[in-house]
Amino acid sequence: EAIEHQDFLDAVDRIVGGLEKKNKVITPKEKKVIAFHEAGHATVSWMLEHAAPLVKVTIVPRGQSLGAAWYLPEERKIIQTEQMLDEMCATMGGRAAEKLMFNKISTGALSDLEKVTKQARAMVTVYGLNEKVGNVTYYDSSGNDSFVKPYSDDTAKIIDEEISKMIEVQYQRAIDLLSEHKDKLSQLSELLLEKEVMFKDDLVKVFGERPFEKKETKTNPITEE
Repeated sequence: EAIEHQDFLDAVDRIVGGLEKKNKVITPKEKKVIAFHEAGHATVSWMLEHAAPLVKVTIVPRGQSLGAAWYLPEERKIIQTEQMLDEMCATMGGRAAEKLMFNKISTGALSDLEKVTKQARAMVTVYGLNEKVGNVTYYDSSGNDSFVKPYSDDTAKIIDEEISKMIEVQYQRAIDLLSEHKDKLSQLSELLLEKEVMFKDDLVKVFGERPFEKKETKTNPITEE
């Protein structure tokens, strides 16, 4: 008997995200915040060409997470600047949705902030993708300088400033995108509160098809945010 697509997704859920905890006590207010947070990720990623397409989004707690979204990224040998920035913007979509809808932010974005900070630092210090720091890398593949800071305090200050600026630009970009599609964000959030779990086909009903969706692409394993 063939394994159904849904069975495959459920198996990935348990492996990547942990078992569902439907009995975990969450207040209605918290649940609404979680729904908008996850809908923020889904909405921003749907609107950005280089963000990985969403497969599933849920507000059912699992593991340490109160909500989660799964994506199916393309297989890429190299990653260009705009692709990394789109991914960062989509990651900031959760906190941006909280700010837009409630004018407050929560601690729920910790893993998102950790992810974008690592991405931004890599862009600036490893891949030479920051104009101000320039075409240099502070990565040492030999590991000889692993415990030595290879730049001055002045350069360290510039690096920190550029990392912060990069993240803030993508955060504001996410807020702008969600403001433009606020009605769709709210619609998706309400559906999430009602259904608790939604899939790509559900998002198509809300947003319509992504205009830049590729019909046939090689993909990596499903990833979670």
